[in-house]
Amino acid sequence: MNVTEVAKLHLEENVETVTAASEQAFIHLPKDYAEPGWYAVYTIARHEKRVAEQMNCRRLRGFLPLYRAMHRWKDRRKQVELALFPSYVFVHLALKDRLRVLEIPGVVSFVCSQGKPAPLPEHQIEPLLRGTDGTVRIEPHPYLQAGRRVRLRSGVMAGLEGVLLRRKEGLRLVVSVELLMRSVALEIDEADVEPCHGASIRPLY
Repeated sequence: MNVTEVAKLHLEENVETVTAASEQAFIHLPKDYAEPGWYAVYTIARHEKRVAEQMNCRRLRGFLPLYRAMHRWKDRRKQVELALFPSYVFVHLALKDRLRVLEIPGVVSFVCSQGKPAPLPEHQIEPLLRGTDGTVRIEPHPYLQAGRRVRLRSGVMAGLEGVLLRRKEGLRLVVSVELLMRSVALEIDEADVEPCHGASIRPLY
């Protein structure tokens, strides 16, 4: 065996060793690093739409919930679409692929808990995926934690839990995303809700 053949043999052995080590490391990744979930991404202010567009271009499953609002200027009024959670975009992926998101211009970081990206509960994100297509009137609301909790039992956002409020214009269900410390409110009918865990269905005022 000549020098070239020996060198080639050593190279093949090294490649096999590296490949085996990589496969072994992947096997021992924590479950949440290998399996996809929904995560919140913090963006530069007013860059939510650009980030969502870049996710789509990079074939990442992004989600940017929007709501419609009427903006008034001195000479005109116009209906615009704004981010329901300002400075946040959601993405569905395994954490091993998180660098694909962090490379997007306008992305600051993943929303973390105890030093690592924190997955969003399915029961919070799934109804939002179904209900932010314009069929439900929804808008931002001051962050709210305490109150009588109810659950939507019908409609496109069935299963969503929140606090029931009564306003002059009708009932609102205020849904809080604890991880973001943000809330949104949607118009509902009292017949569409039921109390959670035996709580009273009486709304706050």
